[in-house]
Amino acid sequence: MPRNAVLALVACLLAVAAAVVSFVQGNWFGVIWVLLAGLTSNMAWYYIRRARTAQG
Repeated sequence: MPRNAVLALVACLLAVAAAVVSFVQGNWFGVIWVLLAGLTSNMAWYYIRRARTAQG
């Protein structure tokens, strides 16, 4: 798996954890963390698909 995809997945997991913590504390700022998790998830899929098509 490409390094960019791994880093995007790590960022996605951290954003999900931050969103959970924010919502548990009653903070609506967690919505931004959810959006960031979606963005990084899409980035990870992009890098994975790009690596697969480059291989053949």
